[in-house]
Amino acid sequence: MSTVTNPFTGAYTPVAEEVTAFDLPVTGTLPPELNGRYLRNGPNGMRAEDRRPRHLFGGYAMVHGVRLLDGRARWYRNRMVRSAAVAETLGEWPRSGAVPRIADVAPNTHVIGHADRTFALVEGGFRPYELSYEIETVGASDFCGTLPEGFAAHPKLDPVTGELHAVTWQRDGETLRHLVVSPQGAVVRAVDVPVLHRPVVHDMALTRNFAVVLDLAVSLSLPDNRARRTYPAVWDESRGARIGLLPRNGTEVAWYEVGPCFVFHTLNAHEDGHRVVIDVVRYPRMFVGGALHGQSSPTLDRWTVDTVSGKVTETRLDDRPQEFPAVSPAVVGGAHRYGYSTVTTDLLGHLARPVGLGALPPEAVGDALIKHDLRQNSSVVRQFGVGSYAGEVSFVPRQGAREEDDGYLLVYVHDPERGASDLVVLSAEDFTGAPLATVHLPVRVPAGFHGSWIPDPVRED
Repeated sequence: MSTVTNPFTGAYTPVAEEVTAFDLPVTGTLPPELNGRYLRNGPNGMRAEDRRPRHLFGGYAMVHGVRLLDGRARWYRNRMVRSAAVAETLGEWPRSGAVPRIADVAPNTHVIGHADRTFALVEGGFRPYELSYEIETVGASDFCGTLPEGFAAHPKLDPVTGELHAVTWQRDGETLRHLVVSPQGAVVRAVDVPVLHRPVVHDMALTRNFAVVLDLAVSLSLPDNRARRTYPAVWDESRGARIGLLPRNGTEVAWYEVGPCFVFHTLNAHEDGHRVVIDVVRYPRMFVGGALHGQSSPTLDRWTVDTVSGKVTETRLDDRPQEFPAVSPAVVGGAHRYGYSTVTTDLLGHLARPVGLGALPPEAVGDALIKHDLRQNSSVVRQFGVGSYAGEVSFVPRQGAREEDDGYLLVYVHDPERGASDLVVLSAEDFTGAPLATVHLPVRVPAGFHGSWIPDPVRED
């Protein structure tokens, strides 16, 4: 049996200090319409010398952010999210806020903007944490008293209604829950979905008429979690896997069976007559024995659900290992032509080694991005070079865009020559061309999880 060592090494080595820097150097020209913040969340130890063994999904939360305004990079900040444990370790008073329902956990998975507020997110029944504009911790949030339990790591924003949709799971419950958060930031709809086998759900998808619920072959297992001190999830192929379509104005889920698998992330979903098309990054297996390492490679797949016949057609769109799929926010829930993802070949190779999650060198993380043209069944790859590691991309539509890929891609990329990271701004149309701009950060941004472009409120002249 392999020994899982400390995962926070190499590209995942924690950042030791909180840093604030102003007027960052820029190579190229920042589009002046990019006024806002690019934020990214991820697990981080309290100190660089912190070597306690943990799961890759553990670790305290640190948010990294760059503010762009009028063609300049005004600031970079990184800040720990002050849960009670983090505040105590730092010798600070705990922040006020909503009472934790299960435990006070620093949410380390995602960071989003909604209702002119900023939230750090995690799944499993834990509260989101609200952050200030400068990413200082405000406190745990229950969306002004309307969130009864925890939230999710991957909500979907409907570009038509402005509503935020999420599917949540609780560590102490046997239901999933579909939540709808209004544009003003209050939970206005909550529908429970009974699931007796307690599936782990990391993401969802949205169409114009349905919330897409994923009930796949990974179950919550707290005994395994306590025994192995890992993420509380185990592979359970015996119970199969299924996709649920929950009408956005209804309460009954229609279920459709698929082959055993697990999905961390969906690309997008849309309706085509009586069919529902769902594009996902699919793992044939995951969390076997409760472990993350030594699992199968993820591929970009399509599920086409025929709501009349009840059959699901599974199609392979791209067989290269990849993760962190993204589309333009303007097409979420509707038909999409383009998708973007991060290559994960080297990372998976290192995870499969006997050292498990330990000692990951910088080159073990994806150093390339993929742009998929799903209409033409083609793709192009953008390489960043050996020793670089690229995170998840965020797509920002250009003002007045007429084409789906008329916009910008923002991504943190590690520069091995400087030993620090850059915020790279690409043209989504000219995907392999020279970057429009590269913002040079003063420090390294470790490999992490998810982030968002959060535009500033429209200024009134």
